[in-house]
Formats: sequence, structure tokens, C-alpha cells
Amino acid sequence: MIFLRENKLRDNYIRDQLKRASISIVINIAEGSGKFSKADKRNYYTTSRGSVYECVSLLELILDENHIDKTKYDYFKKQYETISKMLMGLIKSQR
Repeated sequence: MIFLRENKLRDNYIRDQLKRASISIVINIAEGSGKFSKADKRNYYTTSRGSVYECVSLLELILDENHIDKTKYDYFKKQYETISKMLMGLIKSQR
């Protein structure tokens, strides 16, 4: 019984962390776009990209625990890769 509660707590933590990291991607893009200096913009875009990597690692945990099938995992990972590439373009444009 304790094992089940621990799994439930871990699952809730992973779900909540994925939600926070996903929101962080969007919020940091928005905040960065409102900055005037290139260095400030680049910093927010870099933070956003870090949140993308966090989402991917959480997605891998979800896959490892069989809460998502490989097809959905591949789809979401591809979406995160696309976002990461777009953010890299934004980061490079602020040099």
C-alpha cells in the first residue's frame, strides 16, 4: 500500500513538473520578446530552451514508467525538438 502511494506521489510530481516546465517555455519567450537589449532577450530565450530540455527528460521518465506509448512519445519529442530549434534561432539572432 505504501508503495502505491509513493508511486502516486511521484506520478503527480512528474505531471506537475511537466506542466510547470511547459508553461515556463511560453512565459520566458513572452518575457524575452518584451525586453529591449539583445542580452536580456537571449537570456530569456536560453531559459526557455532549458525548459524544453526539462520537458524532454520528464517525457522520458513518463515513457519509462509506461504512462505513454512510444508513438505519442515520439510525436511529443519531435515537437520539443522543433521548439528547441526555433529557440536556437532566436538565441542566435540576439548576438
